[in-house]
Amino acid sequence: MVDERSVKEKAYLAVEAARDKKAEDIRLLEVGKLTIIADYFIICSGNNERQVEAIARGIKEDLGEEEIFPLRTAGREDARWILMDYADFIVHIFHHEERDFYELERLWADAKRLLAEQG
Repeated sequence: MVDERSVKEKAYLAVEAARDKKAEDIRLLEVGKLTIIADYFIICSGNNERQVEAIARGIKEDLGEEEIFPLRTAGREDARWILMDYADFIVHIFHHEERDFYELERLWADAKRLLAEQG
């Protein structure tokens, strides 16, 4: 079966899955013109390690139901920053403290912001 959805549509599916698990401060950045590593970054936060893990699990399950699987996942051991690499888009799920420390939004300040929601 060929998946006809665009990369952007798949990225928005990940955003919805993160939202379903009550992720906070969700950002969708279009980074494809700035780097070859991905077209989009999804950045979001959880309040504690358990919620960070739940967000990652929710994204993996919801996208898996759509036959969209990560190439690799890193950071699940301590659940402070989980990175899910879906090739054309990358999901960054942070504990609030790590997000404040690494400031990915600042590093990718030139990226087009497609979504920026608080809460």
